[in-house]
Amino acid sequence: MATSQIVVEVIGAGAALCSTSSFVPQLIKLLKERTAEAVSAPMYIVTVTAFSLWIAYGLMLGSWPLVISNSLSLALSGAILLLKMRYQTKDEARDAAGSAQGDRPTTARTPA
Repeated sequence: MATSQIVVEVIGAGAALCSTSSFVPQLIKLLKERTAEAVSAPMYIVTVTAFSLWIAYGLMLGSWPLVISNSLSLALSGAILLLKMRYQTKDEARDAAGSAQGDRPTTARTPA
């Protein structure tokens, strides 16, 4: 492998590592907070679709690094999308319960 090809491969590996790892903080935040109010479902639907297409493209080219890195990214972004859908139902139920109570804060009464 020529030196210039090594540089190309290192840049590609670095880009794949950055792209894939960029989903980890969001996934950790979702798991910790158990709410997905700030996550955009349409954005993650497009992202999951894009990674699926990249995987198909990589398979057609026979580029395993492309397939593997995009498969990892698909798994992470897909997990975020699934958690968004799961937590959205819980967030909506919580909001509906709050609306049913008139969004009044509940206060404990102390005997006089």
